[in-house]
Amino acid sequence: MKRILMAHRVRGLSLVELLVALVIGLVLMLGLVQVFAASRAAYQLSEGISRAQENGRFAMDFLQRDIRMAGHFGCTNDQARRQASEDFHSHFTAGGVLDFGFSIRGYENAAPTGITLNPARINGTDSIVLRFLTGNGVPVLNVDSSNPGAPFIDVAAARWSTLQEGGVSNPRLFGISDCRRVDVFAAANVNPGSGRVTAPAGVDLLYGTSPEGGPAMLYRAEAVVYYIGNGTGGQPSLWRARINHDGSLTSEELVEGIENLQFRYGIDRNPATDPTGFMATQGAATDVGSSDLEWRRVGQVQVALLASSPRPAGSAQATSQPTLLGTAVSAADDGRYRAVYETTIALRNRLYGN
Repeated sequence: MKRILMAHRVRGLSLVELLVALVIGLVLMLGLVQVFAASRAAYQLSEGISRAQENGRFAMDFLQRDIRMAGHFGCTNDQARRQASEDFHSHFTAGGVLDFGFSIRGYENAAPTGITLNPARINGTDSIVLRFLTGNGVPVLNVDSSNPGAPFIDVAAARWSTLQEGGVSNPRLFGISDCRRVDVFAAANVNPGSGRVTAPAGVDLLYGTSPEGGPAMLYRAEAVVYYIGNGTGGQPSLWRARINHDGSLTSEELVEGIENLQFRYGIDRNPATDPTGFMATQGAATDVGSSDLEWRRVGQVQVALLASSPRPAGSAQATSQPTLLGTAVSAADDGRYRAVYETTIALRNRLYGN
């Protein structure tokens, strides 16, 4: 009889006990959900900050490297063009997309004149065109201008890969330079197997005739455009468009998540014919001017960019809009983390006297 009564007593839980257990379980579950949500939000924000910093650092690295190279023409740098003993020839149409008389030229909220960018530049962002000879050249073995219709340059074929650095497999823009003169031209024919570059008719290649000039070097010439366009992932990105020998463009997406790009230029207080190296004013591209002499007064470039995380990072939109070099820019309230990065870059080929 006692065994039957004990079995009856432990048959189940009362309704009150069940409700208490459910409430306790629910409270514990809500706590776990809150901890998970907070951890996920912290992770997203941390990842967003890291990606924005990484994108900003890479973008600045690309811009700094090429802006510093602007005006590099071998032993004859950009500033030396004002010296009476120097001879500079850019064998392209004056004012055209390959006019190396402009080592640097910026455009305020505009695309470069005469260039159709693909993808298009995003409205409200600046663009800049840089022209220079690459840092590494190849010693010239022979220059033959006896045939004015097809002058040519010979270099060691084993060193041809130097002219292909930076991912340019078939270079056609070249500059030949010693310490007195430089010629920048588009090759009429290139033979990597023999190391011969044939220049167009009429290009004067009288190198090695004057001992003051020293040995000549052959460089690959570069003309590049930096701007902001929509990337393949749908976000704004930093793009670099290389201008080819025929005026066409080879565009590459460098860094995703770069939403805006602004430039300001340090302008010498004296004309380009007699620069002092003292940057008296800072201004936008429209403040510099439109001629090559006006742009040769530029001795430094201020760069500002707005970088964002690739995905929403749970970041609340700031009450004030981001400011790049004093210019307020718009930013979407989409939860992405955003940061502004600014730097000042000296044009090292204009450091002496400008």
